Amino acid sequence: MPKSKTALTLARPPAPDRRRIFLIDDHSIMREGLRRLLEAESELSVCGEASTAKQALAAIAADQPDLVLIDIALPGADGLELIKTLRARFPALLMLVLSMHDEALYAERVLRAGAKGYVMKSSSSEQLLEAVRKVMAGEIFVSSALSSQMLQSMVKGRTQALGSLGQLSDRELEIVQLIGQGLSTSEISTRLGISSKTVESHRGNIRAKLSLKSGAELARFSIANAAGTMESAG
Repeated sequence: MPKSKTALTLARPPAPDRRRIFLIDDHSIMREGLRRLLEAESELSVCGEASTAKQALAAIAADQPDLVLIDIALPGADGLELIKTLRARFPALLMLVLSMHDEALYAERVLRAGAKGYVMKSSSSEQLLEAVRKVMAGEIFVSSALSSQMLQSMVKGRTQALGSLGQLSDRELEIVQLIGQGLSTSEISTRLGISSKTVESHRGNIRAKLSLKSGAELARFSIANAAGTMESAG
């Protein structure tokens, strides 16, 4: 049977007594490593894979996983929007984010979007498996350090934010990252699938929120903060 053009799936179906996990990551080596790690556990099985948001949406309805392990940095898509879409389409689906992005900035955002946990790619295999099991048991998983910060925020009655970037919406934060990577307005428009006019509107809102007087100041701010919004892939 020819391989599906809409999703990357496994050669063999998962055992019926195992919990079904679907992987969303654009790096095939990462997916292979995750599959080997998860399949080594007696109660876990990977039922499918996807490298893009479009593939994932097409395959999850058919594969019916118990949990999706998702990277929020996907080509041509906003991972936070994908989480919101999955929550709307599949309300019972559990989602756990595995990302190189800084947990302090992103964890609360993905929890608000509908995911049930956040693990950084720099974490150990044991911590990832702990997160998978906790989320499948109905719990929320974040690191102990962030959990403490979030509890302190709740006691003080305020939302935890990371400096001035905490003022930005999810889309605005994504645009700051892309500006910091050197992308032009037209390139950001193509990457996000929105008009250049919309990108410019977001840029104006970002400058207003951060009290930046010009596009040049926004570019300098974005470049300076790019390293703080994600962990280095190397």
